[in-house]
Amino acid sequence: MAVHFHEEDLPEGVLAPGPVAVDTETMGLVTPRDRLCLVQIADGRGDEHLVRFAPGSTYAAPRLRAVLADPARLKLYHFARFDLAAIRHYLQTVAAPVFCTKIASKLVRTYTDRHGLKDLVRELLGRELSKQQQSSDWGGAELSEAQREYAASDVRYLHACHAILVERLAREGRSALAAACFDFLPHRAALDLAGWAEHDIFSHESA
Repeated sequence: MAVHFHEEDLPEGVLAPGPVAVDTETMGLVTPRDRLCLVQIADGRGDEHLVRFAPGSTYAAPRLRAVLADPARLKLYHFARFDLAAIRHYLQTVAAPVFCTKIASKLVRTYTDRHGLKDLVRELLGRELSKQQQSSDWGGAELSEAQREYAASDVRYLHACHAILVERLAREGRSALAAACFDFLPHRAALDLAGWAEHDIFSHESA
């Protein structure tokens, strides 16, 4: 297992075919304001790849964008809504098809209200994640080893969680419902970017 660090794009041919786990780190939670600093990606075979974008980046990243846009590759996220918006806004790419472990968790782990990645990994895999670097400066000239390890850990376990959650969705008869939610997520991200992040347009309320 190794963490590989790249500037501005993925090298050619570093990912095996099949689903990829994806995550992002940004300067904050307001996507148009808070720039995309890092995209983490893993093919589930033991290595994680971190692609860092500098201030003023053009976000060209043709190899990374090709992987994210590949309709034959399932993309695994935890809280896909945020990552999809960041990738769409900065990389101009709809990174689908999608499986979101947070949504899947909410559909099958109805016995708890703890659906963070740390809680999910602990229950499903018996592993502990450190969230110490969650609120740190991802835009600095150098990323510390602690930051790199934190970023890598956010994609390290998504393939294993995905396999278990797929089984649980089938067991509870919610696979089709989950698939419909996942299919809508790129549109939910587009609504967020278009100004409806804080408004439930499906609600009866007029506001």
